[in-house]
Amino acid sequence: MVGPMRWCFLDRIDELIPGERARGRKGVANSEDYFADHFPGFPVVPGVVQVEALAQLAGKLIEVTLFGTQKRWVWPILSIVRKAKFRRFVRPGDPLVLEVQLSHLREESALVKAKAIVEGKCTTQAELVFVFNPADLDTEKAQQKLEDMEREHLSYLWDGYRAWCESVE
Repeated sequence: MVGPMRWCFLDRIDELIPGERARGRKGVANSEDYFADHFPGFPVVPGVVQVEALAQLAGKLIEVTLFGTQKRWVWPILSIVRKAKFRRFVRPGDPLVLEVQLSHLREESALVKAKAIVEGKCTTQAELVFVFNPADLDTEKAQQKLEDMEREHLSYLWDGYRAWCESVE
């Protein structure tokens, strides 16, 4: 069993519409390790953590989209962060809502518009560029390992996973 990723900054996928958009969330617990140093007396979620949470959600959207249309699993790797803006502090206890929208999808890459929101106000926004399959995923064995891992992770995060499986298989 693979289980959830150690550095998973995505707690739930609330909505995922292949080829279009996804919405998810990340709980911000007071016990997060980074609050000890970022910043003492004024704990704030680092911008890089918010971007990574958005990238993880976007990666799931890309995977599900490509499997649904091409019957292949890809491993989306964040390669460029464009136009990143950090507009508000995210503090312990804040309910961080993540929203991503697929802008462009190519054979080897994707562009996603992303934003994080707390209580209806944008905290972070960026354009995220992904490339697929950095190396060694051409073999059937490697593809099967990736598919098994991602399917398990999706089933853990997304209540709509089973319905999606039935629609594409």
